[in-house]
Amino acid sequence: MDWITILGSIAAALTTLSFVPQMLRTWRTKSATDVSFVMLISFTTGIFLWLIYGISLKALPIILANGITFIFQLIILWLKIKYR
Repeated sequence: MDWITILGSIAAALTTLSFVPQMLRTWRTKSATDVSFVMLISFTTGIFLWLIYGISLKALPIILANGITFIFQLIILWLKIKYR
């Protein structure tokens, strides 16, 4: 594995895992009032587009990071709607 792939993998892991605390906090408190609905929709759409981009390039770090982040964002979006 070359250093660019390692760099991309580390960046992907950090940005993907950064959403875990928000997801867990929303789940535990059963409150998503601090999370902007517009931000969630726009960010989730952007992540989906990054996923499509990664798939078209066959770039594993982009695919994995954005696939997992997309799932996390869908969970946070679901919690935002559920705990409205």
